[in-house]
Amino acid sequence: MIDHRRLGRELDLFVSDPLAGAGLPIWLPAGAAARHAVEEYVRELERRSGHQHVYSPPLGKRELFELSGHLGYFADDMFPPMRLSADDEFVLRPALCPHHALVFRARGRSYRELPLRIAELGGMYRSERSGVLGGLSRVRAISLNDAHTFCAPEQVGEEVAAILGLIRAAHAALGVRPAGFRLSLRGPGEKYVGDDAQWARAEDLLRDALAGVEYVEAPGEAAFYGPKIDIQIVDAAGRESTISTIQLDFDKPERFDLSYTDSDGSRRRPVMVHRSLVGSMERLFAYLIEVHEGAFPAWYAPVQLVLLPIDDGQADAAAELARRAVDAGLRVEVDAAGSLGSRIRDAARRRVPYLGVLGAREVADGHLALRL
Repeated sequence: MIDHRRLGRELDLFVSDPLAGAGLPIWLPAGAAARHAVEEYVRELERRSGHQHVYSPPLGKRELFELSGHLGYFADDMFPPMRLSADDEFVLRPALCPHHALVFRARGRSYRELPLRIAELGGMYRSERSGVLGGLSRVRAISLNDAHTFCAPEQVGEEVAAILGLIRAAHAALGVRPAGFRLSLRGPGEKYVGDDAQWARAEDLLRDALAGVEYVEAPGEAAFYGPKIDIQIVDAAGRESTISTIQLDFDKPERFDLSYTDSDGSRRRPVMVHRSLVGSMERLFAYLIEVHEGAFPAWYAPVQLVLLPIDDGQADAAAELARRAVDAGLRVEVDAAGSLGSRIRDAARRRVPYLGVLGAREVADGHLALRL
């Protein structure tokens, strides 16, 4: 069976070392190169669609997460607070939304700025039980492709539709094959915030956005602050998980007292739309490693081209070509050790998409024998 953990070891993509801790994988150079290419693509896709990127710290004061509701409703999934003094406690964040609420309220806002799309690829932390951790698919340190749109209530439908379009574009580029759409709703119990009218309104908005899309309803799977659209994937072992999500939140704008000045001068409360185009880098790559069997599309392959000089007479030409290729933005290596056949087999084992053979004739003609 295809397993991203085995492929991760064979291709030197990541390592899980007991000394670092369970659920805290280390990205090796090859895995980091692929991840960096994907991160650049996603950031540029977001930038072109009107998102503004920020940086925020991966921890905050206890009061921040009390105000957001995370400590009241999500504490079992959070790491314990770190006490620096009797009145100064800090918490590793389980989500980025509290910090993005602080971005919105950093100054006064006008209706002319809406929708305000705040994006970040940032770290968050969940105190997962050691028994459920595995490879990249379930971790404790999460690098989330996240964004929060602050918009007027009447803009929500159009915004959700636009986000669904971005998700489809990102999935097509990366090779993600969604297994289905899920509308995650409230279930029984008291783990939810907000009133019934807010929830009914949010659920209706998401149902409207899914018009024409086949989906299933999943009571009890909503976030504690609102319903969501979850886009599911299935891994090589048949396990289903969420890769992309859109969530509506009327609660945090209330908790953080967020407002904007409307065209008539009145103060209005924005709606907060949480969304992730491709989820966490960890879960995304656990899936991509398996669905591509380690042979990533060329644009985010760790090494895109290996140059193979036939003998020492082409060493200088190979080094010069590699330098020019790197300057052009490619990820290139020169492999000159061993027989040509063994080097070709090694490039295939490493799933390098292109290799170029340089012999005396190629060097003399200024050509490269390129092989897929």
